Amino acid sequence: MKIDHLAIQVESPNEAAAWYVENFGAKLLYEDGTWAFVEFENIKLAFVVKHQHPTHFAFLVEELKGGKLHRDGSRSVYKRDPWGNIYELVKYE
Repeated sequence: MKIDHLAIQVESPNEAAAWYVENFGAKLLYEDGTWAFVEFENIKLAFVVKHQHPTHFAFLVEELKGGKLHRDGSRSVYKRDPWGNIYELVKYE
């Protein structure tokens, strides 16, 4: 299984994404007022606003039953590990 992305909470997803694009050469994949997604060579980062998305890490899966359809076309399920950390199982259509 592969880690797809890490999501961190920021006040301005658009500013955070622009900073990582400018300073580290990340590729902008998606952005709106509450969420931005950038890609590096080995992983993606999601910048999210508090109260809309939790801080989490995501695993890319090939099969996913159910789940929520997201704005970027992915489908996912959020879960908690035994220590209370939030993780996401994500599948891109």
